Amino acid sequence: MFKTANFSGDFWGGTAAMLVAMPAAIAFGVTIYGTIGGHYAAYGAIAGILGVALIGITASLAGGTHRLISAPSAPAAAVLSAFALEYINLDYGPDLVFVMLMIVALLSGVFQVLFGVVGLGRLIKYMPFPVVSGYLSGVGLYIIASQTPKFLGFPQGADFWGSLQLSAAWQWESIVVGSVTIAIMLYATRFLRVIPAVIVALIAGILTYGALGTMDPILFQANNPLVIGELGGSGGIDMVQMLVKRFEVLGNISLDEMKILFFPALTLAALLSIDTLKTCIILDSMTHSFHNSNRELIAQGSGNILSSLVGGMPGSGMMGATMVNISSGATTRLSGFIEGIMAVIAFLLLGSFIAWIPVAALAGILIVIGFRMIDRHSIKLLRSRQTALDFFIIVSVAISALSISLIAAAGVGLFLAIVLYIVQQIGSSVVYRHQDGTEARSKIVRSKAEDAVLRQKGAEFSVYELHGSLFFGTANQLYTMLREDLQTKKYIIIDMKRVQTVDLTAAHILLQIKDILHDKGGYLILCRLPHKLPTGEDVENYFNHVGLLKHLSPIMVFDDLDDAVEWAENRIIKESVIGSDSEKILELEDFDLFKGRKAETLDEIRSLVESRSYKKGEVIYSEGEGNGEIYLIRRGLVRLMLPYPDRKNVHLSTLGKNNFFGEFSFLEGAPHYTDTIAGADTDLYCISREAFDMFSVHHKKAAFHFMQSLASVLAERLRMTRAELGAEYDV
Repeated sequence: MFKTANFSGDFWGGTAAMLVAMPAAIAFGVTIYGTIGGHYAAYGAIAGILGVALIGITASLAGGTHRLISAPSAPAAAVLSAFALEYINLDYGPDLVFVMLMIVALLSGVFQVLFGVVGLGRLIKYMPFPVVSGYLSGVGLYIIASQTPKFLGFPQGADFWGSLQLSAAWQWESIVVGSVTIAIMLYATRFLRVIPAVIVALIAGILTYGALGTMDPILFQANNPLVIGELGGSGGIDMVQMLVKRFEVLGNISLDEMKILFFPALTLAALLSIDTLKTCIILDSMTHSFHNSNRELIAQGSGNILSSLVGGMPGSGMMGATMVNISSGATTRLSGFIEGIMAVIAFLLLGSFIAWIPVAALAGILIVIGFRMIDRHSIKLLRSRQTALDFFIIVSVAISALSISLIAAAGVGLFLAIVLYIVQQIGSSVVYRHQDGTEARSKIVRSKAEDAVLRQKGAEFSVYELHGSLFFGTANQLYTMLREDLQTKKYIIIDMKRVQTVDLTAAHILLQIKDILHDKGGYLILCRLPHKLPTGEDVENYFNHVGLLKHLSPIMVFDDLDDAVEWAENRIIKESVIGSDSEKILELEDFDLFKGRKAETLDEIRSLVESRSYKKGEVIYSEGEGNGEIYLIRRGLVRLMLPYPDRKNVHLSTLGKNNFFGEFSFLEGAPHYTDTIAGADTDLYCISREAFDMFSVHHKKAAFHFMQSLASVLAERLRMTRAELGAEYDV
């Protein structure tokens, strides 16, 4: 179950981590249950200790991340104490709120397990930073506000503003204890690095309280308001009775009361998950490891479920305790298990001393923790207009957490995260690249006459390559960019290869574009529609479903951008004077390679060639076949494809009549290196290298001129390829 090769490092790491987690857990527990009032503050200390033990042990046994220390945390304290305060003020009664806290903690653990089972672990850790920062800052402010009355010596239930105004009721002994604790928390690491600062601060607070007690004997009275109070016996609590009582009250909770616990539990689960995964990410970067997010959520949720069932508070992966664990030599999950076991041992040995822990000392520890949770560096975001919105989100979430509630802040954060995403998408152009038809060319090798037509009329079409999200926030942006072209173009090609999302608004805009083009006899041409977006959606199926790709609709769909451009070019050429002789089969003397040759020379060459015909889609030859043949295209189209064993073949070019292919095999006398497929019904001349060599023996001059013409065409093709690469990569 556990690796024990480094037992010593894991033992001391887990022990040191427990010493860091325990005081904070006690403080968190007192904060939550002290809100209920009465003897529940003392129960809170036990709940914190039980949380350290149960979460640490269970998360490790369930296969959590190596070296990660899990224990009650600040987000749990903030959410649950705010929840308790809200329903105490609504007169729900202490016993009922006590049980409701257990249910919220239990449900949050269940939600965490579900997050892990359905695979949300990979998504939760990508929560926008401004939202997380704002929420944690709000939690920090909430903790400071809730602990200030305790720091000043007020009893449980006093509010922040009221305690500040009643200065006459401040307890100077409490202020001194809290101030000493805060000072030690802030500066202990400068002088003492062996013992964690939180342990030193807590001990200093207890000693200060004891010193003050020598001057004021009232401080040594059991269960006085300035200490936690007894955990059992007279004036204390009966743990077994309270646990039994919880399950008795549980049966009396109505369905309506259960419903109001759902959202707080979901909020708590999300916060604890984010807190844990954030710690795991930092842990990975420090130890060069990789955690399993979903498995970790299942482990954390299991720990929180078990902790809530036995009376402990929920928690998450803790950064401070984890760092202490690593620095003490821990390497495996065993350290987390030992942390939990040592928490049980510490409770059994020191349980009687917990009653005398000053409330002000715990308040001082939490005030420092809350202060450290506030993102003080976010003020720098105001320096730039680009990050000012991020600062606004951080502040808005923090203010919502402090002025309304932590649960409301979660909703505000989620809403603002959506707004931030939409603003960022709208602010960036959805058009990756735009080319006019005079710039965008297909891979088909055209004749000089066809090139002249495309140079003259190529402006009749445009190519738009899109990227990012095509949704209601960017669809109108696309329409605005197309508006001018819609007045002058007949063909609009939209390449959607880089599109990540599509919604109904975008489909409606494309429908409008199609109708505008149809009115002038044009076409909307879509290509490279993603068949699997990150959401798993097939765009072509979606467009069919919403009615964009209707039968006989003036819209074309292609799998390749080059095919779309080729189709538009062919339409433009066909509409011109060229194309009337497109079905004419060329004779030998019609080829540019043989222009100006004597009749007797052509007769000799004619004896070399072999006529061949292929139907559309038929393979002419495959890679590795042949032994030095060159083919002349008399009619039709030929597609040259570069084959790859593990991926889709790459379309190199398309050749029409009066062109040739297979020249490298012909020149080298070697097999072909490409696949060739008839793009239409095609007629060819084939000349083998062997026959040409025999011809060149008696017709050296004619053979020389043939090779010279061949080299001239190849040089022109190389120049065109260089120009295409320059346009593609902006070189």
